[in-house]
Amino acid sequence: MIIESAAAGVFMKNGFILGCERTREAVYIDPGDEVDQLLGFVAAEKLTVTHILLTHAHIDHVSGVAQARRTLGAPIHLHKDDLFLYDNAVATGRLFGMEIEAPPPVDRFYEGTGPITFGDYSVAVHHTPGHAPGGVCLAVTPGVTSPSLPSLFVGDTLFAGSIGRTDLPGGDYETLMQAITDVLFAFPDEAPVFSGHGPATTIGRERRGNPFVLEYLRA
Repeated sequence: MIIESAAAGVFMKNGFILGCERTREAVYIDPGDEVDQLLGFVAAEKLTVTHILLTHAHIDHVSGVAQARRTLGAPIHLHKDDLFLYDNAVATGRLFGMEIEAPPPVDRFYEGTGPITFGDYSVAVHHTPGHAPGGVCLAVTPGVTSPSLPSLFVGDTLFAGSIGRTDLPGGDYETLMQAITDVLFAFPDEAPVFSGHGPATTIGRERRGNPFVLEYLRA
């Protein structure tokens, strides 16, 4: 699988392009301030983005959605529980002293686990609330029913050595920790984890060494 990531702006939020080597179909996960760089990658690699997939709707994850939608023409996917955040993105941005372009209407709300496909790859959607009510993990594997190890794109639910904050509207600590331990930790230890901020990690590394998780499990 082709994986290209970039981060930019004050939030340094990771956006991702995932592409199929054979068909050149791709998805764009969480268009933010890095949108120019990743759209340039799409053009240079001659990829066709068929879906814009949002892990949640905080402003750093949607600030580039309008430009991505206008350039790519791909449908926008979001969990319905984050629609209130998505619809208030411009006002929220102003609270941070930022002017962002209003994101266009959501085209499709996630229903169940999917799948959503691009080329030879399949995306299963897992609801992981806590950081945001509509937070999701996107588990990407070759093929629709492949037993292959998934690559996990988890937004701001889990980080290398940390967890998502829960003090924003709709956040809840207990809900977040249940999403991490019940949903994410159901995946194999070897599964790579790509977060909304910071470096990649693995499920096993966070299961064994994430201090926030270990503290929660000891309580």
